[in-house]
Amino acid sequence: MVKAILNVVWLVLCGIWMSIGYVIAGLVCFVLIITIPFGIAAFRIADYVLWPFGRTTEVRRESGAGSLIGNILWIFLFGWWLALGHLVTGVMLCLTIIGIPLGLASFKIIPITLMPLGVRVVPSDRRYAGTL
Repeated sequence: MVKAILNVVWLVLCGIWMSIGYVIAGLVCFVLIITIPFGIAAFRIADYVLWPFGRTTEVRRESGAGSLIGNILWIFLFGWWLALGHLVTGVMLCLTIIGIPLGLASFKIIPITLMPLGVRVVPSDRRYAGTL
């Protein structure tokens, strides 16, 4: 019940506009065609940003050097301004006592914002065990 309340408050205060940022980044990636994998990652993060409580991220062990190179490109093209948005949002939310859990959630999203390739979003109560 607490997760649902936090998600609704998050959605109203910052989830919608941060998700729009990811959707815009994803659409730009799809227009450029060669960056379609970045667009898919951006849409995955847009979904995560809409409803972050009760979910977490985890590194996909099978990802290789391609995801590392892609993440470096992502940081320069889109990651830095999306991470900056989460940082500013998190600081502003932490200015109030009620906003502290929301601010911490915003800070929690920064790593996937900077390096989205080779990462998956999973429910926090059942993490990926490494087997298929």
